[in-house]
Amino acid sequence: MENTKDLTEHTSRAERKRRDSFGMFDGYDSCSEDTSSSSSSDESEEEVAPLPSSLPIIKNNGQVYTYPDGKSGMATCEMCGMVGVRDAFYSKTKRFCSVSCSRSYSSNSKKASILARLQGKPPTKKAKVLQKQPLVAKLAAYAQYQATLQNQAKTKAAAVPVEGFSWGNYINSNSFTAAPVTCFKHAPMGMCWGDISEGVRVEVPNTDCSLPTKVFWIAGIIKLAGYNALLRYEGFENDSSLDFWCNICGSDIHPVGWCATSGKPLVPPRTIQHKYTNWKAFLVKRLTGAKTLPPDFSQKVSESMQYPFKTSMRVEVVDKTHLCRTRVAVVESVIGGRLRLVYEESEDKTDDFWCHMYSPLIHHIGWSRSIGHRFKRSDITKKQEGHFDAPPHLFMKVKEVDAAGEWFKEGMKLEAIDPLNLSAICVATIRKVLADGYLMIGIDGSEAADGSDWFCYHATSPSIFPVGFCEINMIELTPPRGYAKLPFKWFDYLRETDSIAAPVKLFNKEVPNHGFHVGMKLEAVDLMEPRLVCVATVTRIIHRLLRIHFDGWEDEYDQWVDCESPDLYPVGWCQLTGYQLQPPAPQSSRDSQSSSSKQKKKAKSQQYKGHKKMTSLQLKEELIDGEEYNFLQGASDQESNGSASYYIKQEP
Repeated sequence: MENTKDLTEHTSRAERKRRDSFGMFDGYDSCSEDTSSSSSSDESEEEVAPLPSSLPIIKNNGQVYTYPDGKSGMATCEMCGMVGVRDAFYSKTKRFCSVSCSRSYSSNSKKASILARLQGKPPTKKAKVLQKQPLVAKLAAYAQYQATLQNQAKTKAAAVPVEGFSWGNYINSNSFTAAPVTCFKHAPMGMCWGDISEGVRVEVPNTDCSLPTKVFWIAGIIKLAGYNALLRYEGFENDSSLDFWCNICGSDIHPVGWCATSGKPLVPPRTIQHKYTNWKAFLVKRLTGAKTLPPDFSQKVSESMQYPFKTSMRVEVVDKTHLCRTRVAVVESVIGGRLRLVYEESEDKTDDFWCHMYSPLIHHIGWSRSIGHRFKRSDITKKQEGHFDAPPHLFMKVKEVDAAGEWFKEGMKLEAIDPLNLSAICVATIRKVLADGYLMIGIDGSEAADGSDWFCYHATSPSIFPVGFCEINMIELTPPRGYAKLPFKWFDYLRETDSIAAPVKLFNKEVPNHGFHVGMKLEAVDLMEPRLVCVATVTRIIHRLLRIHFDGWEDEYDQWVDCESPDLYPVGWCQLTGYQLQPPAPQSSRDSQSSSSKQKKKAKSQQYKGHKKMTSLQLKEELIDGEEYNFLQGASDQESNGSASYYIKQEP
């Protein structure tokens, strides 16, 4: 009788909370027309229809589970996210799928306690308070994430949906592949994407439903394209008729178990509602052993979209009209880590410059003076009210170099990406050696008499290369303007100009395991118009150097970009951050390109002056073996993700 009483008590509790083990309706016929507000979710005011209360419930550690057969139910591992039958889980509390997860969670709780203190939260008893309130923690993280999305919506000045373009349709119709999120360490979730892959299950809104309230169902990832995932509702098997694309970091995507803890109903899609008579048993079978998102996934998304740069911060940034110097600019807005900087002297705030917060083109106030770089002094003698200098620690740090021994010298020759034409790698000269490893570079044959088009690269920059790099990797090297002795030969040119090549061993030789492959799709900044983020494709890979093609445009607008450039983003980045994506040029534009190519190129070259030394570009490679170097052929287009080497023979 006592057991019956407990059962009855649990049953009535289930009726009040209106949910079952998966927060799931038994079927449409069981739904009442009356609705009432969910009592277990603070983030939604939606009304939920009453659910049947014929099943026993067990409440454990803040989470409610209903056993379909009265004996076994589902549980989600709080460490790895594995879904399985609760009775098979480890320990009495059934919170973990294995001993290793239990131990890992225990060690992580210490980190959680430290984090709580840093966030100004009251101290916990060995972090147990955080563990005992998973629902509260999830709701708080979700609320914070929603607030972040709302704040970003207010700042997205250009965030207008692009009519007619859909990444999902674009990828499906052409069988494209997209670069994985892990290729972009600077992007949200780039460092903590984990093993999210095909087969992972999530809880998503059920759009195939006639109910007046918002309900959910479980779906599996069929294909990943950056942040975007092609999902298929559980129960559709090989039927792709209702497959849909969504951003996996969106606010409506949740790990399995979220509905149960949040009081949200799980309802099978109308198309297949009569396919099974026992949907709970079906889910138990399908979800056992399946992977889902980590419980704190939405919190990680929110944290990875917090940016240290704030509006009104003052920085030094390249002068877009004179690349050889910097100017003071003020952060006007921050979208997805990209900064809209307004030059301090711009009264109407129209003289601006866009770059990522990790761009090597921006520096703390006082940087130019510290290294001997040219600087345009502002006519404004005092800081405007509310403006303040950005702390130096916010800027990307460059690697320390040892310039005490053999080092770069003025007059040395090298190859460099032209900041005014990013599709070209040109013959270049070191014009000045600054402090801390910085160099002023000039493009041979096209330099201004006053040196106003020199540009600054660090010695470790992936935008400069040793003599012979292009020849080895079968890249067209742009000779000095007006140079008549073609084809260009470095040996002859060095002898004619009485100059020497910069030693190969001084260049950066690191090639990270970047993960890019030819043909991958991504979203990339047009560095000649850096406010634009466009649909793009990787068309060549030379070690760490990527050739980026803007879909729908001619190859002359391609740009050489380093694999770690902060101006490259995963598919879906614009949607996630609220930035406007530029779709591929329409067919009419493509047809007119050939006839107006010269005009466009001229207009584009005028825009170049407004832009930078292309922080985001390029590469470094090679490995020297002593003082003698030999050409290695066949190194072109290699998708090398490891340490690569090339050798250059210096003829006598």
